[in-house]
Order: sequence, then structure tokens, then C-alpha cells
Amino acid sequence: MPGSTKAMAALTLGGLVVVTAYTVALGSNGWLWFGWIVLGLLTAGMAVSRNT
Repeated sequence: MPGSTKAMAALTLGGLVVVTAYTVALGSNGWLWFGWIVLGLLTAGMAVSRNT
């Protein structure tokens, strides 16, 4: 996995931690989860495109 894809994966995992902590502390926010899902899909797309 190239460096940019690794960085994106780390950002995605960090985002999951932040969104989960926000949800636990202040309650669920649909826009945060939507944003995290979009980020996850972009990361998956990057990983797939790098492997082909």
C-alpha cells in the first residue's frame, strides 16, 4: 500500500475514533456518520485503484 493510501486509511480510522467519541459524549450526529462513510468509501476506492 503506497504512502498516500496508508495516510488516508489512518485518517479514516482516526475519523472513526473521533465520530464514535462524539456520539458517546454528545449523542449521534447523522452528518458526521455520513461524512465518515464517504471518507471510508474514498479510502476503499483509493486502495482498490492502487492494486489494479
